[in-house]
Order: sequence, then C-alpha cells, then structure tokens
Amino acid sequence: MLRMPERPGQFRFSTAGIPTRDRRKAVCELRERGILPIEPLRDAAMSLAIAKRFLPGASILSGRLSGLRQEGVPRAIDADDDLFLGVNLSGYSVATQRGHEIGFGDGEAVLLSCASGAFAIIRPTPARFVGLRVPRKAIARFVPDLDDRMMRVIPAQTAPLQLLTTYLSSISDDTVSGSNELSRLFATHLHDLIALSLGAGPDCPAEMDSSIRATRLQAIKCYILDNLSEASLTVADVAARHHVTPRYVHKLFEPEGITCTHFILVQRLKRAYRSLRDLRLANRSITSIAYDAGFGDLSYFNRTFKRVYGTTPSQVRGTVDRQ
Repeated sequence: MLRMPERPGQFRFSTAGIPTRDRRKAVCELRERGILPIEPLRDAAMSLAIAKRFLPGASILSGRLSGLRQEGVPRAIDADDDLFLGVNLSGYSVATQRGHEIGFGDGEAVLLSCASGAFAIIRPTPARFVGLRVPRKAIARFVPDLDDRMMRVIPAQTAPLQLLTTYLSSISDDTVSGSNELSRLFATHLHDLIALSLGAGPDCPAEMDSSIRATRLQAIKCYILDNLSEASLTVADVAARHHVTPRYVHKLFEPEGITCTHFILVQRLKRAYRSLRDLRLANRSITSIAYDAGFGDLSYFNRTFKRVYGTTPSQVRGTVDRQ
C-alpha cells in the first residue's frame, strides 16, 4: 500500500496490502504523481515492495520487484549528469540504454547514465535489488573514463561492490533522518565505494582509504550486532566473513580505543541489560536472557555484568518488577 514519508527523506510503497486487481492502477499512480518512473510489464505477475531514501548527494532505492519496468530519467536540467548504479542482490534484470541491452544476475551490478538518453531496467521475474543515484562529478574525479564503464557488468566477486552492499544494509532510517553531517558522511562513503567498484585507479587520495576503513568498521559492527546471540562468535569469524585478517579487524577498532573482542562483550551486556529491563520479557529467565545475548557461561555473565553495571542481573530485574 502507498505510504507517504514517515520521516524526511524517506518513502515506502508495497503492493502486499493491495488487491491483485488494483495493483496495476496503484503502481501507475506512482508514475503519474512523479514519485517513481515505473510501469507494469504486460502479461507478467507483478509485485513491488520498495524503500526510497534521500541523502545529500545520493538517493537509495531498494526492495523487491517483479513484472515491472523501471526507468531512469533526468530529475531536472541540472541533474542531467546523474549516474545510477543498479545492483542485483538476487534475481535477474535486463538494463537497456541507447539501443544497447545487457543482463545481470545475482550480486552483479551495472552503471547507467541518467542523461538525456535515459535507461530502463526490466525485471520480468522476482529480483531483490538496490539502486544508487549519485552526481557524476562525485565519481568522475576518481574514475576519469566513466563513459567506458557504462553498461558493463560489474562481477559479484568485486570486493568493493560486496562491501558497498553490506554497507548499504547498515544505513538505517535514523541515519537518513539524522544530522546533515552524518548523512553527508554516509553519502561520501557511498561515492568512494562506487568509484572503487568501477575500478578507481591507484592514485586515489588518502581520504578514500580512510573512508573505506570507516565503511568496513561500520559493516563489521552491524554484522556483530546481527550475530550477538552466537556464543561462538569470534574475531576470526568476523574477519573471515568480511574477507580480511583478524589483525586488520583489530586495527579498525584501534582508533576507538577498544578491541573487537571488547566491543562484542559490551554489546552483549547492553542487549542483556535492555532485556532485563523490558517488561515484555518479565517471564523470561535470566539464564535465557544471558544465552540469547551470546553468553555461554552464566557465571561469567554474572561477574562481568556486575563489574560493568555495579549491580547484579537479579537486582536489575527486581527493580523493574517493583515499578
């Protein structure tokens, strides 16, 4: 169903709550209202669930499409030079531009121009995707031969592209609606990762290397938070998942004055503390909460919890029960 932005810089739409007979009309309405240039394919099962986010210097379109044709057109005269990087997280898509056609599959990406020639991406079958629209000048300073990179498949195994998709998953709604400074920082990181995915040369400035370290650190933190309940989670696991060495992971955390191991411990304690104070979990045992936070040893959990919070898990739970 159509949902207007809940916060500045956001838009969501899904056909899930719309009767099948009304979906085509609802999707066409997006186009007519200038919200999204998309149209149903004839004789194809159609479904759509998207989220659109806006950052200073980048817009992000992500979701699932099937039986639809997505177009890229200039938003304004001064936006004629925008670029669009389409990434297929899963599924298959066909991109067309200026009489040329190219297909790309799972994990692959294609760079397209939003100039006067426009483009289209056709998804006849279900595909999970993310698309980035950015100013050409933000990428051209690192990749001077951009025109030669258009309409070429970027392999799924491209390390910066993999990092880009992982980093995108860490951008929350709070990030988009947060401070302009934070939003611009994220957009800059996206520009750098796009340039590297396209094969930016070795003469890239030092700040790009700093940007890559920041994006890797953010991606690693998100991975840790998503896997805290795994008691066996180690620095070696984190490093292997992100195709780096454990030593490199430790170096990423060094500027923050902590180790990766300490970060994991702190996040587990925070999760346990929040759960202990959550009235909705009042029937859960402390042992269960500790295990769900990733602690495999209850006595170690109790000792560490008291050292950090100056009180025991039972006392925290008791305080909540008396409220």
